[in-house]
Parts: sequence; structure tokens; C-alpha cells
Amino acid sequence: RRVLPVLRPYIPRFAPLSTAPAVREQPTAGPGALPGRGSAKAVRAPVPAVDFGNTQEAYRSRRTWELARSLLVLRLCAWPALLARHEQLLYVARKLLGQRLFNKLMKMTFYGHFVAGEDQESIQPLLRHNRAFGVGAILDYGVEEDLSPEEAEHKEMESCTSAAERDGSGTNKRDKQYQAHRAFGDRRSGVISARTYFYANEAKCDSHMETFLRCIEASGRVSDDGFIAIKLTALGRPQFLLQFSEVLTKWRRFFHQMAAEQGQAGLAAMDTKLEVAALQESVAKMGIASKAEIEDWFTAETLGVSGTVDLLDWGSLIDSRTKLSKHLVVPNAQTGQLEPLLSRFTEEEELQMTRMLQRMDVLAKKATEVGVRLMVDAEQTYFQPAISRLTLEMQRKFNVEKPLIFNTYQCYLKDAYDNVTLGVELARRECWCFGAKLVRGAYLAQERARAAEIGYEDPINPTYEATNAMYHRCLDYVLEELKHNTKAKVMVASHNEDTVRFTLRRMEELCLHPADHQVYFGQLLGMCDQISFPLGQAGYPVYKYVPYGPVMEVLPYLSRRALENSSLMKGARRERQLLWLELLRRLRTGNLFRRPA
Repeated sequence: RRVLPVLRPYIPRFAPLSTAPAVREQPTAGPGALPGRGSAKAVRAPVPAVDFGNTQEAYRSRRTWELARSLLVLRLCAWPALLARHEQLLYVARKLLGQRLFNKLMKMTFYGHFVAGEDQESIQPLLRHNRAFGVGAILDYGVEEDLSPEEAEHKEMESCTSAAERDGSGTNKRDKQYQAHRAFGDRRSGVISARTYFYANEAKCDSHMETFLRCIEASGRVSDDGFIAIKLTALGRPQFLLQFSEVLTKWRRFFHQMAAEQGQAGLAAMDTKLEVAALQESVAKMGIASKAEIEDWFTAETLGVSGTVDLLDWGSLIDSRTKLSKHLVVPNAQTGQLEPLLSRFTEEEELQMTRMLQRMDVLAKKATEVGVRLMVDAEQTYFQPAISRLTLEMQRKFNVEKPLIFNTYQCYLKDAYDNVTLGVELARRECWCFGAKLVRGAYLAQERARAAEIGYEDPINPTYEATNAMYHRCLDYVLEELKHNTKAKVMVASHNEDTVRFTLRRMEELCLHPADHQVYFGQLLGMCDQISFPLGQAGYPVYKYVPYGPVMEVLPYLSRRALENSSLMKGARRERQLLWLELLRRLRTGNLFRRPA
């Protein structure tokens, strides 16, 4: 009582927040409800209303000193002068303190706030603690190679350039978007929230695979419904992803070219359907194949009996008509000439491609055995078509009974809605379980700069508002699918309270009960606890993206996390305000030394 009046002038004033735990009844499904959704006879438990302003519930799991650390770290992350020189300051601190004291300082501050621990054993207490408060984990080994920009650029150019390109015979026909460019060789530039791998050799890829396997085992020891995050650029030479992405993009572009000739330009992907007879005639005139060969492409057995071809049917021809090293040709709309979809691989390049696929298979089999889900992270747009396609192939094989493999859809892309609808429809047709993570995207500045510099269309939505609208549109489509398909799952990976509220509202309207575990929520460790923990304690499946690794080896990750917080915290300051409120509440009620319970 004596201390509080003294502190009050220095404590920001905030509007009072409600702490009353409201409860809302989940609507009972009607007589025509699907199995697994409840019926007129089955009454679901009421779903507690979630209050993101209730600091007592949001920080129940945190001790007071942890709140003070969070407040300090988030305040430092909003200090532009500090962030501008953070690398130099870390270097000086390491020299002055020595490695041991520097490590202790980092664990007391930034490392302790954003990173779970140094290895699979040391992270277990935090995972169990969060689990007790309803929050699961998406494990992510946060170690990165400490490369200079010049070293990163050299590695990228070497690993993304084929033998044919190096000897000058394979560059003429390549799309410039899908070629390696030295100015953008360091893929870390302009990226603040995603780990980056650079290819060194096949042994290094095997080492990454072993790390992912240990992640799977660590996650399996804590729960039977955990996730781990993987990146395909960690598992093989990115040249294959670059060239296969070009194949898929050209093949899709060819489909839309044919659609424009049939008067269907500008339609959504799943609304575009080409007449088979007209398509066969057009392809024959272009000289791509003989009429007899083209008739074999479009049969009732492969495409159904509708007499039309949609983009999924068209994409299936890549599987049935080609091997990756064959010269399938398509017309170039600009030159009017036929061009090969893919340059030939050397024997070594074919072997590297095969090894990448084998590593993916090993990880998926291990995840199946342990009961952990694999979340395949999205990457740059010049890799992403191949990453999505390979992830779909894994989903076909491993998502038969339940979603084990989750594909990631970046909603800042202009074609995000088409990508989501195609993925959902493919799962329907082939009878496997759809699993997706929806994100806004981590490469915005880099993608924009690359498109402007190299000279191709910017793939990113023009504004933040447009990206929000795209996110909600994609999410709404997937939630509608979940209403009719009890085995489909989606992870809503968002720090935006409005997006989370939109999801909760639509779940209530569609009678998607949290106990069905169809909709998951995800946030980063050390960020937005006022979203994660109230959701978890209300019974919603919610997960923290949990990085771990030795202090010095996760410094690049910590640098980007500090920068990301600076961009998120400017203006709003909401999380810091809530932390202040909870500290003030504990001080006022004499609960400064309470233990989480």
C-alpha cells in the first residue's frame, strides 16, 4: 500500500478490462447434421468465451519475474536505436563478459524469452509446463549457419545453378523468375521471421534430417498430438526445387493460355474448365504432340466423363505423361515458339533429387510411427510451387486415415485462394485428409524487391488490408470444408486478434466445436501469450512455435525475432500494456510471489 502511490505516476493508465469468464452455449446441430458434428440428441459442453484482455487468465502460467523479463525484452525490441546496432552490441558484450557470462545474460533476457532451451532434454520442462495450461508445441530446431552475405551468396549460386547452366547450354529458355540471381543470393536479406538453409553437400542434408528425426522423438515424448516444422530446402539441393517450380508454373500458365482462347480468362482456378475437343485441336495445331497421342492424354479413365478439363486434371498430366528429365514442351506466349519445360539433369543431379524425396519419406514414416504431425514450412515463391507439389505427394501417401502432413499456404500471395481451393478439391477427389497451415507470409520485402529488380510481376497482394482479406477468404473456405469433412484440419497461424476472433465467430456459426480438434491456433513462443493461453484454457487446440538450440547458434534467429517484434509492436503496444496491467494487479493484490497453478 505504501509502494503503490509512489509508483502510480510512473505506471501508464489503461482502460479497465473485463475479467469475468463468460460462457456461451455451442449451437446444437440440426437433424441433418453429419456424424462427428453432434446431433439433436447429443448436447456439447458449453464453450467458454475467450477474453484476450483478461490478464489474470492470459498470464496464469507465468511467474512475476517472467512477466518483468517479457516487459523488458518487448520494450527493448521497440527501441529503434538499439535494434539498429544490436549485432555490434552483442559482439561487444561477448568480448567484455566472456562466453560463459554472455550466455547467462542471454538466457536471462532474449534467449530465455524466445527460445525453449539448448537441446531436446532441456526443453522438456517448458513443454510440459505449457501443456499443463492447454498449450502444445510445434518444435523447430532454430540453429543457423553463421555465414557472411558473401558466403551465403556463393553457396546459393552454386546450389541453384545446374551443370547445363554452368556450361552455357541451359540458360536461354529459362524463365528469369526461376533462375538464381546473385543480387538475391543471400536469402536471409529482408526476411525477419523464417530460418534459412543454404545447401553445402549431401552429408549436411543428412545431418538436417537427423536433427528433424530427433525433433520428432522429442515431441513424441511430451504428447501424442504434437507438431514439428520442417523446410524442404534443408533436405536437398535447391536447384531441383527451382527447376521443378518452373515446370509447374509454365504448365499452369499454359492451361490459362488455353482458357483465354476459350473465353474463360480471369475465372477462379476451380471455375475454369476447358472443353476437351477444343483443347485437343489447339494442342495438335501447336505441334506439341500428334493427335493420336493427345487423345491418349484425355480419356474417361484419367479425366472422367465430363468432357471438360480443369486445372487439377491438367496438373495430373505432369504425373502421367512425363518424367522430370523428359523434354515436355509448351508454347511461349511472348515468342510463339515451343520451349522445353525442363532441362536435362545430370546423373548426379538426378541422384540428389532422389535423395531429397527419400529424406522426406524417412521423416514422414518416423512421424507416423511416433504420432507427430509434420508441418512443411512455405518458402520463397520461386521454390514454393515445387514445395507445395511435393508436400501434396506426401499427403497422398500419409494422410489416408488422418492428417499427418500439413501444407502451408501463404495468404500474402495473389494466388493464395486458388492454391487453397485446389488443395481442398484434390483431397476430396482422391479421398485423403486435408491438412493446412494458413500464414500471412515471411518474405514480403524480399519478394517485392526481387520482382522489381529482375522484372516480373509482383506476386504479393498490394496492401496489408488486401492480405488480411485474402487470409479471411481462404480461412472461411477451409472452415466451410471442415463443416462437411470431419477429418480435415487447419492451423490458424496468426498473431492478429481480429483474425482469431473472426475464426472463433465462424467456428460458432458453423458449429465447429473445439473438442473436435479440427481448428488449431498457432503463435510464436514469447509472443501473444494473451491469445495463446486464454484459447488453451478455454479448450481450443493451441500451439506455440518452439525454437531451441545452443545460445551462439540461435543468435541469427534471435536477431530476426527482435526485428519482427519491432515491426509488430510499433503503434499498438498492446502486449506491453497487458503485461503492465498484470504486474500492477499482482502488486495491488499481494500476489507478486504467486506460483503458476
